[in-house]
Amino acid sequence: MFKYKINIIETLKIKGFNTTIIAKDKLLPGHALQDIRNGKVVGIHTLDKICNLLDMQIGDIIEHIKDE
Repeated sequence: MFKYKINIIETLKIKGFNTTIIAKDKLLPGHALQDIRNGKVVGIHTLDKICNLLDMQIGDIIEHIKDE
């Protein structure tokens, strides 16, 4: 299972990307923010966009948790 290591929405806001800007400029797919809010890990293309926006590596954003 994958889990977010950071609060992506808050980190995007700190970098100057609020939800209005993200939607208006179509920086992420429309459903992505809702999925992130619900704790669902988004697809690899969306994670790539998030990495670019935040100037982070994927390992800074998500982690793998072993299933029990």
